[in-house]
Amino acid sequence: QVQLVESGGGLAHSGGSLRLSCSASGLKLRYYAIGWFRQAPGQEREGISCISYDYGTKYYLDSVRGRFTISRDNTKNTVDLQMDNLKPEDTAVYYCSAPLPLERCPPTIYDFNKFGQGTQVTVSS
Repeated sequence: QVQLVESGGGLAHSGGSLRLSCSASGLKLRYYAIGWFRQAPGQEREGISCISYDYGTKYYLDSVRGRFTISRDNTKNTVDLQMDNLKPEDTAVYYCSAPLPLERCPPTIYDFNKFGQGTQVTVSS
């Protein structure tokens, strides 16, 4: 059974940083594309970043580009999301996700079929 687990969420001040980590059981993350999503109250879930299996391709939502960085640590079997210069509008539940069995980031979010339980990020102004 494949399970994704997010960690690292919490409370930050505007301009601060948090680092989220996605770990997995039953899955070697290094062989798959992994994405990060978020969902704010009353809003739809949105895809914010994706990294392909080969490190070569990373995607970012325009609103987080330049502030968020996605990376892999294959020794730990994790995919991390470094979030800098946080803004109150970044407040949401953050999920990592895999578009199994795809190795590269898909062109749409609808191919993401495995999600973790989410971790809350709250940014105060």
